[in-house]
Order: sequence, then C-alpha cells, then structure tokens
Amino acid sequence: MKSKRIPIRSQGRPTNNSPSVASVPSEIRATDRIIKRSRLRTPKPRRKNGNPVFDPEAYLTQAGVGRTVLSLQKNDQAFAQGDPADAVFYIQEGQIKVTVTSKNGKEATIALVSAGDFLGEDGIASTHPVRLTTATAMTECTLLRISKGEMVRTLHQEHELSDLFVSFLLARNARMQADLVDQLFNSSEKRLARVLLLLAQFGKLSRPETVIPKISQETLAEMIGTTRSRVSFFMNRFRQMGFIDYNGGIQVHNSLLNVFLRE
Repeated sequence: MKSKRIPIRSQGRPTNNSPSVASVPSEIRATDRIIKRSRLRTPKPRRKNGNPVFDPEAYLTQAGVGRTVLSLQKNDQAFAQGDPADAVFYIQEGQIKVTVTSKNGKEATIALVSAGDFLGEDGIASTHPVRLTTATAMTECTLLRISKGEMVRTLHQEHELSDLFVSFLLARNARMQADLVDQLFNSSEKRLARVLLLLAQFGKLSRPETVIPKISQETLAEMIGTTRSRVSFFMNRFRQMGFIDYNGGIQVHNSLLNVFLRE
C-alpha cells in the first residue's frame, strides 16, 4: 500500500549531585528488561485450531482496517497540540520530537521518541479528547496510524498486543520518573550527559546508535532545563575531553559515562 504524506503544519514558538539516586548506568539497567519487551521480537505466527495466531509484528508493520502507514518528512507534524486525540501512532522508522506550548507561546521539548515506540497513546483515554502535545518529525519517519476504536478493540481481543503495549507504558512511566529524579538531584552537566547517552541508546541490549541525528542545542537545553549557552559550554568541554565528536551528527563515546563517576 502506498504511503500517505502528511502536510506540514505551521509550528508556533510557543543543584547538587546525588550519584546514589540518579546515575545513568543503574537507571538503564533497571528499565532495560521492560524496554526490551517493548521491541518487536516475536516468533512467526503459528496455527492454533486451524486459525493463525495473532502476530503483533505483522499488525504494527502493515496497513489494514483502521490502520494507515504514513510518511513524514523532517519538520512535518504527526499531530499538533489541540488536535482531536482520535488515534495512536507506532513509529516504524525515524525520530519524533514531542513538545508542549504554554499559553504565552513558550515551547518546551518533553520527549524524543524513535522506532519501536508508540506515540500519542493518551489518545485512547477518554479524559483526553484533544492532544496535549505536538509531535514533530526530526528525521524522515514512517508511522502506523491506528484509529482509537481499532486500537481499543485489538487491545481487548489480542493479549499479545496488550502485553506489548503495557510493557511500553511501564517503560515510559519509568523513564518519566527517572527524568524527574534527574532534574531534582543532578547538575545540568550530568543531565546533558544522560540525555546524550539515552539518545545514543547506551545500556540497551541492542547495538547502540552512537551517532545521534542532528539536534539543536536549543532543543537539548529545553530537555534538561537550562540555557543554550550552558549546553554549548558543556558540549565543547565534552568534545575537548574526547567524550563526543561532531561529524554531521553527534557521536557519543562510552567515555561519556565518566561524567557520572565524578563526585
């Protein structure tokens, strides 16, 4: 089935360290089992009583009833804040930035999600009739759009997808708690190092993506709650110390973990 393009929307512009509480290595190990389960690594479907067993991988990679494959170019929006929350998205390829805009127009980046993640999952909750965030493509992306009705129906009928979805929600919740602890106890330097390591997927069982797609220092500043000038200062220091390199994207080295060994 041919991919459907989404039109580009206009976008508005809207501490002391505590290593025993919020170090990246222990955080990633604690949630790795959950994150691993959220990826699609399921066996091929078998037949049971003459009927094929439900295959979550096939369901989340193919169009069908209530499911449409969409292609986004960089800076295209999957949805905008205030849009009807009538669907859930599954990211097949690419990286999405999730932002929120205040009434006075100030914009903040609250998450970066990539292939294997769900997006806009709050759309299946009746308490959220409209989108509370904006999802913008940072790279070329391929998404599967699942209507709210189809997603609810399948979650009720197919336990394999329910297990996968619950695992994702638990991993997302663990990440949000870790983000809060990071803001409360870690310095801005450590927060920046943690974000870079997470973007590079260090600590996961799969091979880490050490080269991060181009991301602005302003976006990094929004994510860790500091200024762009401070991010620029720390990025230059990380590069001088051999922790990262700039080569089109940001190349992250294992040595960046040394930032968390400092007292």
